[in-house]
Amino acid sequence: MNYECLICQVKALQKRMDKYEIAEEKRNKIVSQAISSIAGINLEKSFSPEITRNILRELAKESDVKDPYSTEKEESNQALLSRYSEFKTKVETSVDKFDTALRYAIAGNIIDFGPTHRFDVDETIERVFQTSFAVDDSEALEAAIKKAKTILYLGDNCGEIVMDKLFLETIDHPNVIFAVRDQPILNDATLKEAREVGLHEVASLITNGDNTPSTLLHRVSKEFLEIYRSADLIISKGMGNFEGLMDQNDPRLFYLLMIKCPVIGQKVGAEKGDFVVKRSKN
Repeated sequence: MNYECLICQVKALQKRMDKYEIAEEKRNKIVSQAISSIAGINLEKSFSPEITRNILRELAKESDVKDPYSTEKEESNQALLSRYSEFKTKVETSVDKFDTALRYAIAGNIIDFGPTHRFDVDETIERVFQTSFAVDDSEALEAAIKKAKTILYLGDNCGEIVMDKLFLETIDHPNVIFAVRDQPILNDATLKEAREVGLHEVASLITNGDNTPSTLLHRVSKEFLEIYRSADLIISKGMGNFEGLMDQNDPRLFYLLMIKCPVIGQKVGAEKGDFVVKRSKN
């Protein structure tokens, strides 16, 4: 993890305390505890999403709010579902259905209520069709999908999962397992939201057994880990999942994401705002 991630965590504290409706008289103590815990972190052995989880866990102890981003999750899902037929028509009438659906899926990754949560879905969709992928392993991904008997798809945020559904409908693979978070965390999808957008119609739904906004193999459930290890192909959506898996060096693993910060851009070999289809290497 980069030191800049810690700075980002501190900057996010104010908004996160607001979301959890933390009383003013408790905030000095919480900020002091968070900064103290961050100060002792070993950057070489830490994951930014796990720090996020730990901070939000402490906020939850001081709050009666169980799902702080429930409104954002519902609104983003409904906003994208209301345009689903529009997106599907574009896919079905395109020359390359796979490429079009893939671009929609990656554009959906812009929907994020993390520290840098300003986004414009329409602008992102327009731009994804006008630019090349900064890292483009899409042909290898398409070939891997055709060969795979089992696909594990690691979901990310609400709203975005509507575009994931469109992509999965398009590839029409008979054995896709779609994984979500076990409990609410930020605007990440859980089983509740996945079912609400109809993902169960195109994939089997599971949780990863954890509520970190990522996929951390040392934290996930035994059941999830068994599926992960046995899958022929793993598709990882978003920066959070990338942060948890980027050191795996597993050719079964493909990352689909939009670069939202320069730290991750350096890891991927791209710039902030770029769209990426990247295969993990041996």
